[in-house]
Amino acid sequence: MHAETGKAQEQPGTVRNGVDRRALIAGGGAVLAAGVGAGVVALGRGRPAASPPPPSVAAVAFHGERQAGVTAPQQPATLFLALDLAPATTSDGRAALRALLGELTRVLAEAVGGTSADPRLQGGEPAQLSSLVGIGPGPAARLGLNVPSALADLPAFPGDRLDPARGGGDLLVQLCAADRWPLTVVAELLTAAARSAGATVRWTQPGFLPRTPAGTTPRNLFGYKDGTANPDATEAKQWVWGPPGGPHEHGTVLVYRRIRMDTAAFAALPEDRRDLAMGRRITDGTPLTGTAEHDDPDIYAKNPDGSYVIPNSAHVRLTSPRLDSGARMLRRGYSYDDAPDDRGLLFCAFVRDPEQFTRVQNRLAARDALNPFLVHTASAVVYVLPGAREGGVLGEGLWA
Repeated sequence: MHAETGKAQEQPGTVRNGVDRRALIAGGGAVLAAGVGAGVVALGRGRPAASPPPPSVAAVAFHGERQAGVTAPQQPATLFLALDLAPATTSDGRAALRALLGELTRVLAEAVGGTSADPRLQGGEPAQLSSLVGIGPGPAARLGLNVPSALADLPAFPGDRLDPARGGGDLLVQLCAADRWPLTVVAELLTAAARSAGATVRWTQPGFLPRTPAGTTPRNLFGYKDGTANPDATEAKQWVWGPPGGPHEHGTVLVYRRIRMDTAAFAALPEDRRDLAMGRRITDGTPLTGTAEHDDPDIYAKNPDGSYVIPNSAHVRLTSPRLDSGARMLRRGYSYDDAPDDRGLLFCAFVRDPEQFTRVQNRLAARDALNPFLVHTASAVVYVLPGAREGGVLGEGLWA
């Protein structure tokens, strides 16, 4: 829930050609009804002409300098799949990992490109499937892999109640799509490939977003808009992607946190208290110091009595880049709902250095007004590999 401030981000559901697939689905009935009522009668035949086909949605490209799971527009459904490698000597472990990455690349490229032989991935509407694959600090150290020197597990934070069975892992795959169906099928194919290479599934976690019009910010389960701002391309070069010209230029580090939210207790607060805790208005996402959602929160603005308009303990204040030398994280959150008493946020932060996240989380753990309503239950950190070129394999730079 790191409500970092800045420029408006590209919102979930927006696709590359500007067509919102969810809007098309939501409006399909109205379009059909209008087509029937306004059908043109064919000359001399007395029957309506055929309606034009709906606009096509461009598929997400798998191959490229960077993995599409980071660069493609956020989709409504996600699934995380964490894997552990079989114990092995360094040489055998490197060979096993190289073979596994080759198989993962093949499965993902076929699924994303629409060439998978699995009939469950054929004949449906475009799924807008995208993916990312990352390597954890454990295998990077054990196998002497070429990863950013900053890659490391996070320190313990006050209030954490982490379940090791729900976090960590040697490899992490994130799948995103327009709906859950292809995620389940592709995860099954990936699991089969992993098991054939001796790897085991450590944990899985599905997530979702609400249906929102194109260009708008989705809400989290507290009811607040989540992800109002993200770094622009210039800022991302400094804070998200690896140093330009280096071996990790097209990679990034993903920090994953599973955060359980006490939605009922938070909803019981008066609206003004919820707004003060967040630092934004629940009605439209506007910061308490602004008039529009994407206004930059002024964390130094004061009331006539000298108190801050955005309180010292407000979530927005504590995550402000102004308190962190301008550092920004690319944030992509998803909601989850695993049980009546276990629902919340899957927080994903893409950063050059995980220390960026650590600094923010230390401030939040110390005095965030939302702390009584949040519990961090799982954590993972991985180096998101650069993309694969046509004919190439993910992780080709790991062996340098």
